Amino acid sequence: MRPRPILAALAAAALAVLPAGPALADGDDAAQQTAAGAVTFTIEDPRIRESSGLAASRSHPGVYWTHNDSDDGPYVYAVDSRTGRTVATVTLAGVEPRDVEAISLGPDGSLYVGDIGDNFGGRWKEVRIYRFAEPKTLKDTTVTPTRYTVRYEDGPRDAESLMVHPKTGRVYIVSKKRSGPGALYAAPEKLSASGVNVFRKTADIDTWATDGAFSPDGTRLVVRGYFDAIEYRWRDGRPEEIGRPSVPLQRQGESVTFAPDGRTLMYGTEGKRSSVQPVALQGDLLPDTAAKQRDDAKAGGASRGGSDGGDGDDRTRTIALGAGTLAVAAVLVLGVRRVLRRR
Repeated sequence: MRPRPILAALAAAALAVLPAGPALADGDDAAQQTAAGAVTFTIEDPRIRESSGLAASRSHPGVYWTHNDSDDGPYVYAVDSRTGRTVATVTLAGVEPRDVEAISLGPDGSLYVGDIGDNFGGRWKEVRIYRFAEPKTLKDTTVTPTRYTVRYEDGPRDAESLMVHPKTGRVYIVSKKRSGPGALYAAPEKLSASGVNVFRKTADIDTWATDGAFSPDGTRLVVRGYFDAIEYRWRDGRPEEIGRPSVPLQRQGESVTFAPDGRTLMYGTEGKRSSVQPVALQGDLLPDTAAKQRDDAKAGGASRGGSDGGDGDDRTRTIALGAGTLAVAAVLVLGVRRVLRRR
């Protein structure tokens, strides 16, 4: 979604009175190490003004894939988190994007790009997903993606969150909260490029969702909004809410993905020279594989004596937003966004 001047001003005002980001739990060595390995970076490419989706590369360590929201073209960018520079631009041949909002990496090594936004609140009966193989070599290239047509079982929806499960390959979309709750929609087990793929509602998602991501091991699902995030345990294709991870206050929080280690969330925002910020996960929020690695390291004496690995939620420091201030800020910003929707 394109930033509006009033929205940016409100976010700036909130930044002036609220802390800039979350702190790690005291004494949690594993979390400290994770934060050291996944650092904040700035997207330097002047072409990327509306970064709206984020996906961590599996083939190229330290690289994140992103794209603009709209008014750009059929481009996907590979950004090196160590420098913030674009190291490859992929042009999608034959694609005329309407409102590209999300990107996700599937277990087959393909990138899925979700042209699923609908700023008109349900004008488009069908939206689209594009799939192409993640390039083995980072260089500018043009690809012809596979195109999938998507329709929701209960009518058109505005959505900004597309997730591909890293084990099953099934595709999911979270619709954006408007007059009622947002919702999780599941694709057919296998997408068809020749017909219409009907996505069916499987659960309510109680946030104004701007992006979502599965953990690398597929045991966790995170859905973020502008000011909050919800994490779910993923069991048998169903989300079970387990907590609310910290979210850095950003100008217009639009994206989230897991770092490849599964221990860290990477949060992105729109705007020129936008930043991507890491937040280390602890306790039940850690995906199962990451939690087992932590426990194995503790058992082997890798952790310094006495630390409990950050499992106690009471010890975890989160952003000191203040419930009242956050509620007012959220209402103001979301209210302005709805008024200033395109058309």
